[in-house]
Amino acid sequence: MQNQATESSSDKSAIYSQVNQVIARIRPAVQSDGGDLELVEITDDGVAKIRLHGACVGCPSSTMTLQMGIERNIREKVPQVVAVEQVR
Repeated sequence: MQNQATESSSDKSAIYSQVNQVIARIRPAVQSDGGDLELVEITDDGVAKIRLHGACVGCPSSTMTLQMGIERNIREKVPQVVAVEQVR
């Protein structure tokens, strides 16, 4: 029987991997507009923290991109993620 810390670490690693796979599919569209994104962390309560780079920084559309594009895709493919937040 695994201990809870090991299970939790394994589960978190799987969630990171799944979120990074979604980001890899989104990245070309973001890069085509001169931006990029990275997964910074996933909190214990299921919030994915994303950092935007390049043209996305300061872009008035970045909030819409984060919510309607990135968050929607991540939550659809990785149900353990309950929200996506931008970090600087």
